[in-house]
Amino acid sequence: MLPAHFQSTEMNPARLPGLFRQQFEMSAVKKGETIAVVSDLGTRREYVQASFAAADDLGADIYEMCVNSIPSWTKVGVPTIGQCKGTLEALCQVDLIVIFHVPLFASWLRAVMQRGVRVLMIIDAPDDLEQLMSPPGLKEALKYANALYKATRQVRVTSRAGTDFTYDCGEYPTMIQWGYADEPGHFDHWGAGHIHTFPNEGSASGTVVISPGDIVILPYCRYVQDPIRLEVREGHVVSIEGGLDAKLMRDWLEDGKVDEHDRDPYALSHLGWGMNPQARWNWLGLTGGEPERNRAAARVFPGNFLFSTGPNTQGGGKRTTRGHYDVPMRDCTVALDGRVVINEGRIVDERMRVARVRR
Repeated sequence: MLPAHFQSTEMNPARLPGLFRQQFEMSAVKKGETIAVVSDLGTRREYVQASFAAADDLGADIYEMCVNSIPSWTKVGVPTIGQCKGTLEALCQVDLIVIFHVPLFASWLRAVMQRGVRVLMIIDAPDDLEQLMSPPGLKEALKYANALYKATRQVRVTSRAGTDFTYDCGEYPTMIQWGYADEPGHFDHWGAGHIHTFPNEGSASGTVVISPGDIVILPYCRYVQDPIRLEVREGHVVSIEGGLDAKLMRDWLEDGKVDEHDRDPYALSHLGWGMNPQARWNWLGLTGGEPERNRAAARVFPGNFLFSTGPNTQGGGKRTTRGHYDVPMRDCTVALDGRVVINEGRIVDERMRVARVRR
């Protein structure tokens, strides 16, 4: 059996321009608009070509800006734009940025969004782009969830495995991604479909048990094999207990420290849940641990609670640590001010549930 990263694409590659045109139409690309493609040395050239073909079909102007680096999946917040003179100024003038690496937690992203530029991130494999294309109703469901989360002041997350922790909301904005960038100043990720916010500083407290079958999607891209028990106090993880998976987590966060007193990697980061019915928990088992096959799919499957640690600059905070950890957890119950919206991993609020499209 070939390793996951050698698995061939099942989709006919000739269909890519059509898929990109569909995505661009969903992202409100109009005749006369300007699109900037931000690529890097590892970008799939067929994605750049499909972007140019789709833009041409829709009457939009398009150009490519290739950065002289390959941004690492495990190092968020790396400023690929702005260090070279004129790059940030140029991107602030376009209508849509299509970027093929992760710009999250970088200051330049906030700058272009504040100018009303739409930003679309494309970082998943061709088969996944087709499968995860936003289905009808997903945006509306996420807008509804956003209104609930925005009004929430305390969240409680529990599970039969032993998770029981709370955090307060309101200090930072809620953020949603529905899979296309159709509104001014909106960032989105092709294949997304989830919601999150950053907890109020120092408010998170309790026990988090990461169970076998939960997914460490960053940095390792693997199913958890043995339980990890975390104790959270005043917004920070203060203990990590367990076997191999606990050691992997502890070592990664320790490596993210800038000195022995640095606690930022252990602070809680974005917290929220997935809602895209096109994604499935077993994706990683089917496609292997190659990050390109799991970047969206593992984060957005319906009813997962996405737990993370580290930076919060995307929400307007000050933590820029690279000690970031993302864990979509299964079978959790999530209550917003006492109102259960997810019960043991199943979305129970009907207005948050979206029908799956067979593809």
